[in-house]
Amino acid sequence: MKDQRLNENPRVDEAHHRVLAVGFKYFVTEMLCEAAGGPQHYSGRPMGDSHRHLMITDEEWLAFMDDLQQTLDKFGVPQPEQDEIKAIVESTHDAIVVAPLQEGPPAVG
Repeated sequence: MKDQRLNENPRVDEAHHRVLAVGFKYFVTEMLCEAAGGPQHYSGRPMGDSHRHLMITDEEWLAFMDDLQQTLDKFGVPQPEQDEIKAIVESTHDAIVVAPLQEGPPAVG
């Protein structure tokens, strides 16, 4: 990815070097088209299967969403369509973002 914020996570950076951009764009296009009513069908792996191991944080997700917003603005996508696209992408949040580990209670003893 060109936005360095999206490559600060070493797992994400490595994945970006392993997966061709054209393949990534293809799956994103399929996913958005299917969610918007088709006729395409998403042929990639489930979002959780393809992202959970990357340990993407909420902060990284927000950077991605900011990058998406900048792209929509750059291409002059009308607001109703922007809202629809962002809602589709937001629907994948829980499958992609990993909550930070919480500390357990202090050891007794």
